[in-house]
Amino acid sequence: MLLAFVLSLFVGRLLQLQGLDAATYAEVATKERLRSKVLPATRGQITDRHGIALATTVDARNVTADPELVTDVDGTAAALAPILHADRRVLAARLARPGTRFVYLAKSVTPRTWGRIEALRLPGVFGEPVAKRVYPGADLAANIVGFVDAEGRGGGGLELALDQQLAGRDGRATYEIGSGGKHIPTATNSETQPVPGADVQLTIDRDIQWLAQQAIAEKVMAADAESGTVVVTDPRTGEILAMATAPTFNPAAVGRAEAANRGNRAVSEIYEPGSTGKLLTAAAAIETGAMTPGTPVTVPTVLHRAGTTFHDHSPHGVLNLTFAGVVAKSSNMGTIMAGEQVGFPRLYDYMRKFGIAQSTGLGFPGESRGLLPDPKDWWVSTPYTLAFGQGYSINALQGHAVYATIANDGVRVTPSLVKGYIGDDGRVTPAPPPAKARVVSAKTARTVRTMLEAVTGEGGTAPQAKIPGYRVAGKTGTANRVVDGAYQGFTASFIGFAPADRPQLVVSVVLQDPKRGHYGGVLCAPVFKEVMSFALQSRKVPPTGSKAPKLPLETGGDTSDGDG
Repeated sequence: MLLAFVLSLFVGRLLQLQGLDAATYAEVATKERLRSKVLPATRGQITDRHGIALATTVDARNVTADPELVTDVDGTAAALAPILHADRRVLAARLARPGTRFVYLAKSVTPRTWGRIEALRLPGVFGEPVAKRVYPGADLAANIVGFVDAEGRGGGGLELALDQQLAGRDGRATYEIGSGGKHIPTATNSETQPVPGADVQLTIDRDIQWLAQQAIAEKVMAADAESGTVVVTDPRTGEILAMATAPTFNPAAVGRAEAANRGNRAVSEIYEPGSTGKLLTAAAAIETGAMTPGTPVTVPTVLHRAGTTFHDHSPHGVLNLTFAGVVAKSSNMGTIMAGEQVGFPRLYDYMRKFGIAQSTGLGFPGESRGLLPDPKDWWVSTPYTLAFGQGYSINALQGHAVYATIANDGVRVTPSLVKGYIGDDGRVTPAPPPAKARVVSAKTARTVRTMLEAVTGEGGTAPQAKIPGYRVAGKTGTANRVVDGAYQGFTASFIGFAPADRPQLVVSVVLQDPKRGHYGGVLCAPVFKEVMSFALQSRKVPPTGSKAPKLPLETGGDTSDGDG
């Protein structure tokens, strides 16, 4: 009786296993054989305005392993070590991890390298398709384009700022494996296809960018400067054609680059502009009617204001200048006197309208807005220093945008780096149009442009910026640098545009802490000339058909001048 009862239990359990629980156990077995992997989306390209790739993606493989399926740890490690240029013992340690189902053996190997590994048919070793980011121009536009991190996500520059558009959306594949970890083609499979990222077309011109990088790198080295930047824009559209930084880096080897060289100094580094900032006072003076180019200005040997003694860069006697002469000869004292005629509260308002201490609107990671003290926080001497470009700070693009506004008949156009986006279907989505705002009248802008032409003419501070066949306008700057709260070294600069009568290009050059010279007219004007000359030819801008008007710079007396 007992035996019959036991046999009945056994038969019942057997029937349960064979019938009732068969489906459950089959499901569990299937799940044990299922593997899932990510199908990475192809990251979009970053190209220049002509479609030339600055950052692109190529196929690669991550070499992975399932230690539970590896039958010969030492033999597998020995076979892979010479192919992967890896230490055999390190590989063996990764492969010998009981209970672990996934380890990386190498990342982003070339398809050729993976082909050699695949031919070995090593149990438990797999190739995970991935995309490898490459930069065909090496350091070309690196501080604009940026870089990706170890996971292929944006780590800096536009790679970071536009990561969402570039990255796309990963897919996923699920499949069964048999003994030895091989894929069973006819078994359970499911797949969600990845969605590629959009290509991003920049406003940058590859050739102008290359020339600008070469020119500023050579000048940084020759002047033994800490760093330098060059920005080139079309003032009518706000499009940035070049934004060069030296020193720079190679985004393909970002780990070996100094942190300071991986950012974009043209928007992240702030400095006191010095005499290039005098344009703000000049524009405000003309716009408000406080001055005209011919207004006489008697510049004393020194100027006493608010308990402070101001002077020009070089000692001189009394100067009998016109206001155009004050700008051309970069007189600090003459500019202070013009600021007094405008009224410092109104001057402050114009500085804000020109974008000082405002976001440029570029949306670039790490941008600094600079500093402009609020009138309620001014020291008694603050308004006088603001007038000639000290006591506040800007980044290079902000300073550049002031001149672009004058070049564009007084209308400020938000600078841009992105021309449009190209989807997987080839459809182009243009970037939103830039914001525009009138700052001064077209008449004021044209008047100021004529005054700035005198800077590159006879008696001005930047004859080295002149370009044969073209009318050129601009302004030099030589300012003390603030380091740890104290003045130390200089910032040299030159910002200008051409053709001055119908400006189509603006070029700015900034050098930080040059040790061999420090005048903007001597160091930066030649770089401006080189870059502007190339850009004018590259953009097929015809030579100017008219001659610059002759503005009187003096009303008589001492004519000595300096480089501000």
